[in-house]
Amino acid sequence: MPMTPDFAETIALRALAWIAANEELLPVFLGASGASEVDLRDGARDPAFLGALLDFITMDDAWVTAFCDSAGLDYHAPMTARAALPGGGDVHWT
Repeated sequence: MPMTPDFAETIALRALAWIAANEELLPVFLGASGASEVDLRDGARDPAFLGALLDFITMDDAWVTAFCDSAGLDYHAPMTARAALPGGGDVHWT
């Protein structure tokens, strides 16, 4: 079954909740993204922000594994969801 944008947003929102609850990873995300905690709340309504959040999680296999294990998702779910959100299409460098 293909990933719909709505389901991709649901996965990303779950990832946002997971990061927000992670005392070690939250400051890393905030520092890397330049986002504030207010931006997190506002970003929950922005598919592009949610895509960037999934970009962050997929930078580290341990983060993917931990998130997916806690959410009961397949390890490919974050990357598949990312592809369905704005800016997540295949990149062509030509």
